[in-house]
Parts: sequence; structure tokens; C-alpha cells
Amino acid sequence: MAKANGRKSIFITGAASGIGAETARLFHSRGWFCGLYDIDETGLKAVADEIGADNCHVATLNVTKREDWAAAMTGFSEATGGKMNVLFNNAGIGRHGWFEDIPPEEADLVVDVNVKGVINGIYASISLLKETGEARIVNTASTAGVVGSPRLAVYSATKFAVRGLTEALDVELSGLGIRCTSLMPWFIDTPILDMGLTEGANVKMADEIRENGQDVYPVSLAAETAWEAAHGKDIHYMAGKRAKQARFAARFMPGRLKKQILGGLPPRD
Repeated sequence: MAKANGRKSIFITGAASGIGAETARLFHSRGWFCGLYDIDETGLKAVADEIGADNCHVATLNVTKREDWAAAMTGFSEATGGKMNVLFNNAGIGRHGWFEDIPPEEADLVVDVNVKGVINGIYASISLLKETGEARIVNTASTAGVVGSPRLAVYSATKFAVRGLTEALDVELSGLGIRCTSLMPWFIDTPILDMGLTEGANVKMADEIRENGQDVYPVSLAAETAWEAAHGKDIHYMAGKRAKQARFAARFMPGRLKKQILGGLPPRD
């Protein structure tokens, strides 16, 4: 088993692709030991091969299963000497479409992964975080957790939940020496933009984004912002200029923002 050998360590869910994989690359490049966790074994292996077997601990993890979390924590603790500097709760999924067109079981899965998965991770890791000192939880939320996003209603609801959980725990855990922050990206060039109504759906969110000419930021921007979220003094970290603009508009110009959102929606059948 690879060992941290005194290096700072980060536990990353959703590490097989997208923001999780890029964050692993970035933290590794800055001398950190990375725990890589996902349900995608092939993707995990590719990332581990890239950063080197001596620099990471790798295991499959379904964030909705507490037994998976317990096993992952045991392995990570053995690799890091019982320490965890950062828990990066990054795994997430979405479904895109009118609310009534998304099957309830698909909505359940979004909630299970995006909210319960984050909660499970914090429960599982809190003892390691307490032992580390000046540790941090970074939860991936979204600009959809600042602005209610039509045709992403359930996804948006989960990201509002993550935002609220983050704010509450940043206060609650401060007495234990643990900070809790969130990463709030705009559209990032990752596989989640291929979300549809269901797995395998022909109509993807990415198609609408491209048709509307909206900005899509590189995954490297999200990883750099995750680094800031792991080290900075703020609670929420917006990734992308459009994300910062949306937060400002939601606070100071909600009526104008709603009109803009309505103007970008396709007609209802």
C-alpha cells in the first residue's frame, strides 16, 4: 500500500473524471497525497497511473453506501497514519429536463448521491478530520445552488442543500478546528454536462448550452478554485466569471435575473 509519509492528504470522491480527476492532478503536483474514490474503476486506474501509484490510495466507493465509506476510511487511514487534511465531497450526478418528465426514481438517485452522499462522507471522515488539526471539508455545490435552475430543479435543490449544510457545519465544526467550504462552479467542461432525463437519453444538457452560446469553463479552473476552497478564508468559492455574476444578480437583481432565465427557456409542449 502507498503511504503518505508525512505529506498532506486529500480524500476525493468522483475522482475518476472531471473536476475530481483534475483536482487530484493539481494537488499531486503540489506535493499532496491523494485518495481517489469513485464507482468507475477504469477511470480511477487511469488517474492513478497518471499521478503514480506511490502518490495515491485508490478504491471503489459508492457514496450512497455507508459500508463503502467505512471501508474507504479504513484504507485511507492506514495510508495516511490516521490523518486527513481535506475531504473533497465532489461526487455528483444530475438529470436535465422538465420536472414532470424526470422519473421519480431518477430524482431519488440525484438526491441520494448529491445530498446523502455528502452527509455520509462527513459522518465517515469526521474522526480523521478531528485528529488532523486545521482540516477542511470542501463540498462541490454549483451555481445552481445559488440560483434556482429550471429544468434542473431537483439537481438545483440538492445543491442548495449542500450550500446550507456547508454554511451550518462551517460554524458548528469550527470548535473542532475544522472548516467547511463549498466549490460553486458555473458550467465546467466535464461529463456531467451530458446529463439527460435518464441514463442514455438522446437529449443532453450540453446540447442546449451550446445552442444558447453560454460559457463553459475548463476543468482546470474548477480545480484551481477547489485549491482555493481548501486554503482560503471564505465559505463559498465561485468558479468562473459567470458564476460570480449569477451570485451578484441573485442577491441584488432577482427580478431581472428571473426574466433572463425565462428568456432562455424553450417553450412548453
